[in-house]
Amino acid sequence: MNALLFAAVASLFLMQATPVAEPRVVTPRGDLAADELATIDLFRNARDSVVFISTRQRVADFWTRNVYSVPRGSGSGLVWDEAGHIVTNYHVIEGASEAEIQLADGRQFSARLVGASPQHDLAVLRIGGAGFIAPARVPIGTSSDLQVGQSVFAIGNPFGLDWTLTKGIVSALDRSLPNENGPDIRHLIQTDAAINPGNSGGPLLDSAGRLIGINTAIYSPSGASAGIGFAVPVDTVMRVVPQLIANGRYTRPALGIQSDEQINERLKRAAGIEGVFVLEVEPGSAADRAGLIAAAATPRGVVPGDIIVSLNGKPVSRLGDLLARLDDFRVGQSVEITVLRGGELRKIPIELEGGS
Repeated sequence: MNALLFAAVASLFLMQATPVAEPRVVTPRGDLAADELATIDLFRNARDSVVFISTRQRVADFWTRNVYSVPRGSGSGLVWDEAGHIVTNYHVIEGASEAEIQLADGRQFSARLVGASPQHDLAVLRIGGAGFIAPARVPIGTSSDLQVGQSVFAIGNPFGLDWTLTKGIVSALDRSLPNENGPDIRHLIQTDAAINPGNSGGPLLDSAGRLIGINTAIYSPSGASAGIGFAVPVDTVMRVVPQLIANGRYTRPALGIQSDEQINERLKRAAGIEGVFVLEVEPGSAADRAGLIAAAATPRGVVPGDIIVSLNGKPVSRLGDLLARLDDFRVGQSVEITVLRGGELRKIPIELEGGS
């Protein structure tokens, strides 16, 4: 009897000790902040113009000689116009034999290469055909008036995670990165908006939702975002992309001279002069018509001719600087170069021609 009484009391105690699990009361959120609403609208308006790019590469089996198509990589891109042109980075499609484009609405297309400019890390693909309906495009902005500290937004497909939005600021302007395919890539926008592998080729937007750059690279020891990303400025995109669409290649502005970076560095050290030594003037070129004088080889060594020290008032200390300065202009535009000739500075107007 005592045992039964003890069990009943213990059971009652346990029932009283067990907490009652009631749901928590939901606190009303209230209205989203104005900046949150603006960011949401920006993403919704821009999302449809961003594409997912997956590439494949054909490889041959060493033993059977059979050719296989294997996945190569992925990246992002931007719908450029109603004709179905897609802007992306050159390194996204470099070495690929096939590219598949997926739009935000789920449509998939095989893309063909229209043109590429490795020196700017830009490429143009094309999708669609008769009856193709392009999604809405993002408005085009400018990059010449960007300021350090203003907000920027990146949309892309990092690590294959499609249509991802990240936010940051313009961290620095006019950065340069080495380029395996030619001169340094200049005038890059530096941002702390998270950019990871797969973001390449996607848009960088300002707070008005305008395109201000194409995300191109990250600086990271681990290969993931470390708060330092770079984008090709839209002013460069606007110079290069129309040429790629029209001609399949980019024709860089040139003077019609020949120089060499290594030889130039040796001549600079020997002469103690900062600039680009004109080693050769191409006959009939813009430089020839402007009267530029090339260096001459003599038994006693090289006698300098004209040394280009600035272009439109901006200093030039090496060949890479000169090529970058020229790339700010278009073929047919006139510029003014300052040369050191016989110890005297001379300003010479010259009309830019197309280079290779």
